[in-house]
Amino acid sequence: MQIWPYRHHLSQKCRLRRSLYEVLRDQMDMSLIQLALIDSYGNFLREKTPYPFVPKRELKPRARIVDYEYSNHNHFLIIFCEGTIPSEYKKYIRFFDHNKLTKDAVEKMPIVTLHDKYTNNLRYFNNPNFPNLITDLSNIDYALLIQNDPSIKRQNRYMMTHFHVRVDWPIDNATEEMAQEYRYITKDLYERGEKYANHLENKLFENYGFHHSVGGRRTATVVASQLLKKMPFVSTVYVSSAESRALTRISERGVSRYVLIKVPLPELKKLAKENNIPFKTLLKNYTIDSDESHGVGILNVVYRNSTYSKPPDDGKLRRLMPDYQWLSVSDQLLLPLPNKTEAFPLKYHTIYSVD
Repeated sequence: MQIWPYRHHLSQKCRLRRSLYEVLRDQMDMSLIQLALIDSYGNFLREKTPYPFVPKRELKPRARIVDYEYSNHNHFLIIFCEGTIPSEYKKYIRFFDHNKLTKDAVEKMPIVTLHDKYTNNLRYFNNPNFPNLITDLSNIDYALLIQNDPSIKRQNRYMMTHFHVRVDWPIDNATEEMAQEYRYITKDLYERGEKYANHLENKLFENYGFHHSVGGRRTATVVASQLLKKMPFVSTVYVSSAESRALTRISERGVSRYVLIKVPLPELKKLAKENNIPFKTLLKNYTIDSDESHGVGILNVVYRNSTYSKPPDDGKLRRLMPDYQWLSVSDQLLLPLPNKTEAFPLKYHTIYSVD
């Protein structure tokens, strides 16, 4: 598996590309928080339907989320690559001429209505209407692929190259490569028996922040995240699930999840006091809605991999202990609204308190 060097280990050209990618990824984070969470909340308000807030227990590692799909909740799968995926991986991440993002391809999709008249440069990340394009295409099945423009060799330009992108790498292959990397097997997934292989598959999902029972986009997210580790560049996979009501982001930095939560007014006042922020300013910058009892805010939960989900220092083969936890919560942040660019995230430890 690819071990990506830190930015200061890169050439000047590659440092520039990494810097640009990280700036654009920060923008992508905010655009997708808006689409996945804030816009979804607005959908429920317009339908006069209570928003299904995520219970705190579902944000703990290994939590099993059993619910149904909420039609008012926006859902999507987006793959954002620092580089360009080599053509030999097309059989696993299926991007071909027929699903390139072109004017003709968009016009053949009857369910797509673009915000603005389609122009060829709308698919480029530096177009101001690029977030609208993501919104317009997000309901299409499978994934959107954003990567470095392969037609330009001497400069970095990011674009949405393909849509309706299927991820077809077998789960067994993904599990086997993870298990080899972490030294739980030597070569073959089933070398220690079917039960052991099944435990490893469950751990593959846990490694990327999901319960092994999830399906659809979240399974594709797990497989894509493992496959993209083969690439000589960093990548980020975003998935918004209408079942989990969460936006999950998986990158070289690990797993991060964003959800809407109710924050009681006393806790908001406490946060305002602790961070020396006027209470009215805090409500304005950190809540999308409020009443006399609570405010609705954006919680970002950041997870950390344990030693069991990393290659061992000695490189020796080891045996899987299924009960050992592979992820833990490393940070909990109440985020400012995407348009409040001068506000800082606030530490807000809430997951392990009573719902």
